[in-house]
Amino acid sequence: MNKNENHTNGATARGNGIPDARDRAPAGFLRPAPDSPAPRGRTGRRLAASAAFVAVVAGALFLGFVPRLREQRVAASDMGQLAVPTVSVVSPAPQLPEDKLVLPAEIRPWREAAIYARANGYLKDWLVDIGAHVQAGQLLAEIETPDLDQQLEQAKAQMALARANLHLAETTDARWKDLLKTASVSEQDAAEKAAGREAAAASLDADRANMQRLQELVSFQRVIAPFDGTITTRAVDIGDLITVGSGSKELFHIAQTNKLRVYARVPESFALGVARGQTATLTTPASPGREFAATVSTTAEAISTTSRTLLVELDVGNAQHQILPYSYGEIILRGNNTGPVLALPSNTMLFRAEGLQVVVVGPDSRVEMRPVKIGRDFGQTVEILSGVTQADRVIVNPTDALVRGVHVRVQDSRATLASN
Repeated sequence: MNKNENHTNGATARGNGIPDARDRAPAGFLRPAPDSPAPRGRTGRRLAASAAFVAVVAGALFLGFVPRLREQRVAASDMGQLAVPTVSVVSPAPQLPEDKLVLPAEIRPWREAAIYARANGYLKDWLVDIGAHVQAGQLLAEIETPDLDQQLEQAKAQMALARANLHLAETTDARWKDLLKTASVSEQDAAEKAAGREAAAASLDADRANMQRLQELVSFQRVIAPFDGTITTRAVDIGDLITVGSGSKELFHIAQTNKLRVYARVPESFALGVARGQTATLTTPASPGREFAATVSTTAEAISTTSRTLLVELDVGNAQHQILPYSYGEIILRGNNTGPVLALPSNTMLFRAEGLQVVVVGPDSRVEMRPVKIGRDFGQTVEILSGVTQADRVIVNPTDALVRGVHVRVQDSRATLASN
């Protein structure tokens, strides 16, 4: 039987009411109607379900991906912001013009001297102590010099002997001159006697000088004040051994304090504004609120190569002894700067191999290094002579990471230094 016959028989069988195997359905299932469009309905539902599933997945992915993408963008933006340094800036501010210059000063006596012994011996007694006001020539101490006394007595005896020898030589010379007139002696013998007289005279002069030297040394047994002043040091006591030469001990120190010398160092920028006769004012911590008149007596007329300052000497009266010598003070001088000067905080300075510099933020927010020249140092601020202007923005506490061209972000703050 061929295929056509089978197909015909099957059709005949279905037409005769005999159910075909394909028409029989398992138990529990409904057999679809012969001409029902079931396969096409199931495919549509499947497609709809797949589309819904894809939509749900896409929505979930979208809802999860978008916030994460947004977070990544925010994090990237924050990292970019953190990569740009944030700095605080300050602008140079003009200092009020000063009509005075305050300088540390060293107060010294008008005259002072260290008193040493000129004679060996022992201290017999001292008559003045520290703080005593003495007059020139006043006796300060006495020294016992037994060895020197003996040397003086010996010198006196030696001089007496030399005087006797001179007298004998003069007598002999006179006699031989008379004998020479009668040709009783030769001229040679007469000349020798005359030379003997001259030698005796010279020996007497030498002995006299030696005695006078010893007398001068003996006079140093009395230690006296060389000028009017105050005893500031007494370094010996009764019975101390007094020696002369290397290793000798200072006996007293005397200072004249009724007038004082004050020394101050003026910065180079103010040096030309100081002249002889200029008036000034001295203040001391020992007398707060009091001012003492001072006058510039002289200057070194040369700038020190170590401190770049001018040494100035001033005279101050101290008749009432209200200022202590060797104490600390401050001299107030009138400066020569009439116009305002710019100032910056000290923590804006950078000390590098190129010299003193500051870091300036440019209009494009990029760093620029500026060399500056400073004047006076006021502690928290320094005077700026050149390098920056009042419109510049200078970075406070700059780090070594700040180099030329680095982009920075300026912190919101008042970029102005308060004027003094």
